[in-house]
Amino acid sequence: MESAICEESKGGCFQVILAGVLGSPISHSLSPLLHKTAYEFLGIEGSYSAFEVQSGQLRHFLNNEGLALNNVSLTMPLKEEALSIADSVSDLSRQIQGGNTLFKKDGLWNLTSTDVAGFTFALESHNRTAMGDVLIIGAGATARAVIAACDGVSRSVSVINRSPDREIAFRNSAPHLLVDFISWGSSIDFNKYDLVVNTTPGETAALFVDQVTATSAIFFEVLYNPWPTLLLSKWRESGGYGIDGLDLLIHQAISQIEIFASSSIDRVAVAKMLRVVGEIALG
Repeated sequence: MESAICEESKGGCFQVILAGVLGSPISHSLSPLLHKTAYEFLGIEGSYSAFEVQSGQLRHFLNNEGLALNNVSLTMPLKEEALSIADSVSDLSRQIQGGNTLFKKDGLWNLTSTDVAGFTFALESHNRTAMGDVLIIGAGATARAVIAACDGVSRSVSVINRSPDREIAFRNSAPHLLVDFISWGSSIDFNKYDLVVNTTPGETAALFVDQVTATSAIFFEVLYNPWPTLLLSKWRESGGYGIDGLDLLIHQAISQIEIFASSSIDRVAVAKMLRVVGEIALG
């Protein structure tokens, strides 16, 4: 039975959250710190831990070690695998062929994504939007969430892609956009774009560092590990405006907490508080 706690002074009724973030590698994750800090700030009863779960092991984990969990955050490499184990998949997760959020209702796992909203809210927190011409580096699960956020907003989207077999899923993630694919390692004129988003892991995109000069484009780095990436550092050193991955992590987490707790929360206040906590943790 799902349990809840109601606190009149907090203005709402919250489900007791038994949650965790799953993925591999997971030891670097800031999600436990951010979620637990937010729960305490909001007066939500809950727990949140990190669990190392490798590719192909999601179903086994949920049926064994994770049997007591009622809410789950997913990171690499499980966002696509979750499609095959969820009892119910949201239209958004079907569109982008992945999800980062599993929540249990009536004993069944429901899959959705808060990466799309998290990206949009993170941009808005900097008084920016995805309007104009957008360049996305990478074409994985996070990149598909980014282009879904651009669908119906951006004028055009170009994608630097290493895997041609991902192009169909990518186009399906943004059915109202004409997507242009650029081969990996091409010479890029970043000043052709209004917004550049890096979704590749680690320092994969560092090969583009030498192509960054003075630029008017906004740069959005979805990663917070490494902190900061070489590409983000070069962008800022060149006078460009850079948004780091901590903002995306915070805003997708806030959207998850609203789902987990079945209640809306003060996004601005929570994001401001979590930003301070996250920056301290990252040093």
